[in-house]
Amino acid sequence: QAQLVESGGGLVQAGGSLRLSCAASGPIFSSYVMGWFRQAPGKEREFVSAIKWNTGSTRYADSVKGRFTISRDDAKNTIYLQMDSLSPEDTAIYYCARRADYILGSAPVQYNYWGQGTQVTVSS
Repeated sequence: QAQLVESGGGLVQAGGSLRLSCAASGPIFSSYVMGWFRQAPGKEREFVSAIKWNTGSTRYADSVKGRFTISRDDAKNTIYLQMDSLSPEDTAIYYCARRADYILGSAPVQYNYWGQGTQVTVSS
């Protein structure tokens, strides 16, 4: 059973930075795609970024492109989301997720394992 545990959320002022981590355990992750999603109150869960574990190829939502960076650490089975130039619109619960194929997809339904989420709050 795969397990994903996020950490690194918190409260930050607009313009600041945070780095989220997602530690993965369980079945082999080297062939899969890992992603970050977020959900703000009253809104649907939306795609933020994804990375292919074996090649490092990445994809970003337009809203975060140039500000957020996704990366992985093979030795630690961990992915990261470096978030810079944060704005209040980035306030949400951030979730890590895994899908068992090679597609850098953006639809939440295509991801079959999810972490518990970590809260990110950006004050103005």
